[in-house]
Amino acid sequence: MVPAQLLLSQAVHGQGGYDSDFSDDESGEKSDQRNKRTNNEDALLVKPFQKVKQVKVADRQIAAEEWDREEARNRRFHLIAMDAYARHKKFVNDYILYYGGKKEDFRRSGANDKTDLDVVRENYRFLWKEEDAVDMNWEKRLAKKYYDKLFKEYCIADLSRYKENKFGFRWRHEKEVVSGKGQFSCGNKHCDEKEALKSWEVNFGYIEYGEKRNALVKLRLCPQCSCKLNFHHRRREVKPNKKRQRTEQNSEDPKSKKSRLSHSEKHRSKRNKQKDQVSSDDSDDFDNDPDDSEEQDVPSDADFWKGPLQETDEKSREEEFDEYFQDLFL
Repeated sequence: MVPAQLLLSQAVHGQGGYDSDFSDDESGEKSDQRNKRTNNEDALLVKPFQKVKQVKVADRQIAAEEWDREEARNRRFHLIAMDAYARHKKFVNDYILYYGGKKEDFRRSGANDKTDLDVVRENYRFLWKEEDAVDMNWEKRLAKKYYDKLFKEYCIADLSRYKENKFGFRWRHEKEVVSGKGQFSCGNKHCDEKEALKSWEVNFGYIEYGEKRNALVKLRLCPQCSCKLNFHHRRREVKPNKKRQRTEQNSEDPKSKKSRLSHSEKHRSKRNKQKDQVSSDDSDDFDNDPDDSEEQDVPSDADFWKGPLQETDEKSREEEFDEYFQDLFL
């Protein structure tokens, strides 16, 4: 006889005793196949350079090192993205934040800052000599380069302290040359008069780097400023020179000059005598043809052998320009 409990379990699981004995085996085989398939798919998805996932929890020290490495990488990325000023500002703020202090302690002192103009003023010279060009540093070379660009024909004067017999002179720059300041207008710094200008030569004495020097300068002033310049004693005025007559060549001897003069005088006297004779003989036939008058004006062949012709001096183009600019640049 079958026990009652066994019959009850069979009735519950087998639905009245009709269950199959192979149902558990089939379900187990299906689950095994499904697991193999998922394992194969996971193996295909894994990359060759990919690290195997750690199943265990990492150590605290390893985790801290990894976190520091990642934080340093992010900080380096942000610093590279900044410009130099922003990076410097961040470092200063971090220093003040950790160590304390004030931002005023980090401000740079501008007491020793110099511009190009300051360098030129410190190393400027009114006249550069060959001795001054020895041991040239970059500051002196900069001042010398500025000096070479100045125009040294006329000076610009500062006559504000003329009663103390103290004057200031400087050379002209390009804009003043183009505008005519100091040549076609008064050379005083605070005057723009353009009429009745006079040229003056002044022996300018000055002290430069502890050495006393002199320079002969030229400037043009109006009558009022000329009185200021000559307040204590009169300076030398430059007047335009008269046009020089060209002299004959030095190779000619004085005897040849005298012989030329004597020949020319004899020739003139003979011609005058011939004219007197013709006028006395032909007083009735005074009206002559124009051809006869032209023949009388033309010298005869014999006149060419009496002496050399008088040379007429023709001025070259350069000499004409020199005479033209002679009165202009005074």
